[in-house]
Amino acid sequence: MRDILNFLSKLTWKRIWNAGLVVSSYYLSRWTGKPRQWGQPFTISLEPTTACNLRCPECPSGLRAFSRPTGNLKEDFFRQTIDELHRELLYLIFYFQGEPYINPNFLDMVAYAHRKGIYTITSTNGHFLSQENARRTIESGLDRLIISVDGTTQDTYESYRKEGKLEVVLQGARNVVAWKKRMRSSTPHIIFQFLVVRPNEHQIAEVYRLAEEIGIDEVKLKTAQVYDYEQGNELIPTNDKYSRYARQEDGTYRIKNYLLNHCWKLWHSCVITWDGLVVPCCFDKDAEYRLGDLKTNSFRDIWQSEAYQGFREQLFRGRDQIDICTNCTEGCKVWVSE
Repeated sequence: MRDILNFLSKLTWKRIWNAGLVVSSYYLSRWTGKPRQWGQPFTISLEPTTACNLRCPECPSGLRAFSRPTGNLKEDFFRQTIDELHRELLYLIFYFQGEPYINPNFLDMVAYAHRKGIYTITSTNGHFLSQENARRTIESGLDRLIISVDGTTQDTYESYRKEGKLEVVLQGARNVVAWKKRMRSSTPHIIFQFLVVRPNEHQIAEVYRLAEEIGIDEVKLKTAQVYDYEQGNELIPTNDKYSRYARQEDGTYRIKNYLLNHCWKLWHSCVITWDGLVVPCCFDKDAEYRLGDLKTNSFRDIWQSEAYQGFREQLFRGRDQIDICTNCTEGCKVWVSE
């Protein structure tokens, strides 16, 4: 409830009006089959860095497999972007690829977004939550902190989080909880995210116990996106409830949901890479669909550009013709209710 009230406290009449414009233009576009875009996005994802300390097998950062340039988001560019968008912006998803805390100016940028009244969320692998960073995280005003805990024993955890140390992550979580109490802060809302894969699915109950013991606010189970799933994959859970993929009679797998020829993401949000490329959503990890570049154009011009409208129109013609859509669950995360 505190998290909800905190989010509602960020609302302004301008942000509410803008959200109404976005929602109405989306449903009108679906009804007519012709894309119209009113208003500005009320959610953006900004990439602090492409760097990561881990080697997770389904992650371009972990595999060191980017074809696009890699680097850290610069603070002056961040401030310029926030200054342009903050009046309409409700929600900043301050992560994309990479580990946010690797960027040395990350928490200073969080603090800037906080001063602009934006609800700010980040996701971390938890290896950089030292006492100092835990304290600075509370001071920054970060609203939501997702910590990836994909196993409750070291063996299980490192089967996916390659080169990771579970105890470092858990101690980092304890540090944030302790500083939150010490500073009598209601934020951030702390979440343990448990990516359910075959090696760890037997530990789901244990992660809830662990979260309660440490003082974590919430546990979320997330289904895993797997790139090579058609012939099966050792990461696909045996329990169908936790899988994005359904096994067929011939032994192959398909995505459970069927692609619908529209996508809410293209109306209310976007992703901005560390170097200013604007891409449609978080499934475009290598920035193949570059709809604009903030180094040469303003965001407002890009958002209403011919390229963006052309991509929205392409959705209506068939998402199965867009490769980043074919492994999509129509959103960056699929949570599983327990």
